[in-house]
Amino acid sequence: MSGFTAFLAAAEAAGLLRRVVGRVDPGFEPGCFVKWMYQGLPESQRFGFLFTDVAGSAMPLGTAVLGASPASYALALGVEPAAVNDRWEQALLAPRPVRVVATAPCQEVVHTGAAADLSRLPIPVWTPGRDAAPYITTVTVNRGTGAGHDYQNQGVYRTQVRDPRHVIVNLAPGRQGHGLARTWLDQGRPAPIAWVIGAEPAVYLAAVANLPPGVDELTVAGGLLGHPVDVVKAVTSDLLVPANAAIIIEGEVLPGQLAMEGPFGESAGYMSEPGLRPVARITAITHRHDPVYYGLASQMPPSESTTLQSLSNAALIRKLLRHDWGEPGVRDCWIDAMFGGGAAHLVVSLETTGPGHARRVGRLLAERTPLKRITLVDPDIDVRDRTDLDWVMSSHFDPARDTEIIGGFPAPMDHAVTPDAGGRKLGSKLVIDATRSLATGPVSLPPADLMERARTAWSAVGLPDPGAADRLWRRLGRPAGK
Repeated sequence: MSGFTAFLAAAEAAGLLRRVVGRVDPGFEPGCFVKWMYQGLPESQRFGFLFTDVAGSAMPLGTAVLGASPASYALALGVEPAAVNDRWEQALLAPRPVRVVATAPCQEVVHTGAAADLSRLPIPVWTPGRDAAPYITTVTVNRGTGAGHDYQNQGVYRTQVRDPRHVIVNLAPGRQGHGLARTWLDQGRPAPIAWVIGAEPAVYLAAVANLPPGVDELTVAGGLLGHPVDVVKAVTSDLLVPANAAIIIEGEVLPGQLAMEGPFGESAGYMSEPGLRPVARITAITHRHDPVYYGLASQMPPSESTTLQSLSNAALIRKLLRHDWGEPGVRDCWIDAMFGGGAAHLVVSLETTGPGHARRVGRLLAERTPLKRITLVDPDIDVRDRTDLDWVMSSHFDPARDTEIIGGFPAPMDHAVTPDAGGRKLGSKLVIDATRSLATGPVSLPPADLMERARTAWSAVGLPDPGAADRLWRRLGRPAGK
């Protein structure tokens, strides 16, 4: 799926977007609506929102459309949910360099100086009654300066609105955006920054993946699209921003200026503590003639941010295992919808080569990813099927033999970890080898030929269609639906 407007239309046609036409207060209604949706509806029934009448702004507000569920994520890529990891693998193996254009839809309307006023935008309060202020939650672009740092980075760095011309950016230490900004700030120079709203869906999906430093997320977005992302030079800096976005907010991070940022509802499900973060001045707001403001919904999981991060990073990890870390026997990877940059559950299906192989892969993943729990299963297990996972834990897993706990990992956002005397939070990780360790004998199902004959008889007597029964065929050793 290419343009964001086309994606919104496709999502609405598929029942994955609902319009709210009555006037809403951005100070509490969108933030509360989206919590009701994620917390109250099963995954298969979730949808995103388009608020068409937001008090105080002429622009509509969209949220949760990209990450309502795996179905909406897959729609953004133009594939079926089962093909998401395959599309990502292709993109990571064949990224597309950006294409620079001279003019762009995102600059049809240009506001600079005093006219670059954030109060024009329908920026919501995402955790009403608890967040410190409205927050911009979208793809953030910045760039370093000097040898080894002169490249762009795209990530999602929450940004607190301080006043119509200034924001406080959560450029937290340890993340790429922080390091790139420091290359300017340490010289006493303003650091260029921009916020991208309503870009091609692939831009969002690439920005939330934990790509290696120096990899331009826009080139991976081009791989996901199958063609380069068009970019244009920003109006007030040399940053290259997605040309087809709805809105670009341009700014500069000010050297030596810090302010208290937060509290803010974190994806771990608790409120963050306030802390000092850099202040940025808004230098321009550019947009299409008819823009839709789009904000990513986070806070208590599952949420849009955890859904997007789970799906993007599961695909990235599968590619890394198969092509970079020497594990071609890996079949599939899945991360639960608790992934907000860390402590979640990864399930990997793989063809093992001998005793201890699955455990070695689990240790590798514990060392190289932020995931807290890692489960290894055989290739006939569907990593997304809760019943399959429960079955292997009951039938293939011995806790004393197949569990390994590895400690000493930094866990700054883990609310289950107590800080040590130096204030550090060091947590542990759980590796579970749920691959078959012993001969089990045949499964307790009739042979496939008898099941096929019974399926014909089932239909003949008028019983309701049992569907493809993929799990049954897998357990009989046949491809799903065969």
